[in-house]
Amino acid sequence: MTEILPVTEDSLKEAKRLILRGDAVAFPTETVYGLGANAYDTAAVNKIFEIKGRPNDNPLIVHVHKDFDISTLVADVPGYAKILAEKFLPGPLTMVYRSKGAVSSAVSCGLDTLAIRIPSHEGAQKFLKYVGLPIAAPSANVSKHVSPTSAEHVLFDLNGKIDLILDGGECSGGIESTVLDCTGDIPVVLRSGLVSREMVEEAVGACREYAYREGGVARSPGMKYKHYAPACRTEMFEPAQYEQALALYDFEKAKGTKVCIICDGEGKKLVGDRKYMCLGATPGEMASNLYAELREGEKTSDLLIVISPADRSGVMAGVMNRLTKACGKRYEN
Repeated sequence: MTEILPVTEDSLKEAKRLILRGDAVAFPTETVYGLGANAYDTAAVNKIFEIKGRPNDNPLIVHVHKDFDISTLVADVPGYAKILAEKFLPGPLTMVYRSKGAVSSAVSCGLDTLAIRIPSHEGAQKFLKYVGLPIAAPSANVSKHVSPTSAEHVLFDLNGKIDLILDGGECSGGIESTVLDCTGDIPVVLRSGLVSREMVEEAVGACREYAYREGGVARSPGMKYKHYAPACRTEMFEPAQYEQALALYDFEKAKGTKVCIICDGEGKKLVGDRKYMCLGATPGEMASNLYAELREGEKTSDLLIVISPADRSGVMAGVMNRLTKACGKRYEN
């Protein structure tokens, strides 16, 4: 059985024992819960892929505490990356550098780069400091399912597959970290998140978006496969298509389908007395609530009808990325 324990001296001691034994431990971050293992240990890293059912060409992120010397793991940290680290770390920003090859090649799926993250969550910092190792960690859920933002979400997906979940409460951020390629002359957004492209540009000037093409090599987690998907049917509509969305709701409801609409604060004004879940009124609220609402929706519905928010700027680029992938579509920034 999987045990859920608060982050204490005793639970950290147990977490370290499991990590050093080559097992995986779930731990909280400010974005989502991670499933962590010793990044130096290839067998332990491969166990992460096995536990999740994750394709082994989908690279992982290495998590370290704020005082860890990343120069032991990566080379060629450009000046703009140092500025970004000073401004946004610890926090929901992952930066990709040239790897020194110190950790297992399984972490980066054979790429010559390494993604590094320094989470700001107090429980994550305590765990990473106590273990004292770089921890490779994707989200702590079954591959392609909705990411977990609570210990209970992790337990639902991984009960019996791991021994320990460190419980740090509900994650405040709600969507995974921004992933930024820092191997070139200017930073490139590989995955949108809570640190937006606009925020990066404001800090260091130029910043580009990477466009993944089908059949290409995944340079970041979340690029290549359907992700974040609830265990029920989903249909997604643009804001201007709300009449079609409501018509589908009424048609399915008449057939006896358990159906629910997911929308933002503006969209809820249009749904009338139909069953709906509101993501929130602000980008921060929508990011924070997204995964919890998708998980709640899959419990009670056969069909989730998503009316997407009109705002696509800033943090909303990350929200839209997750929403469209949850519905099995591609989002173009």
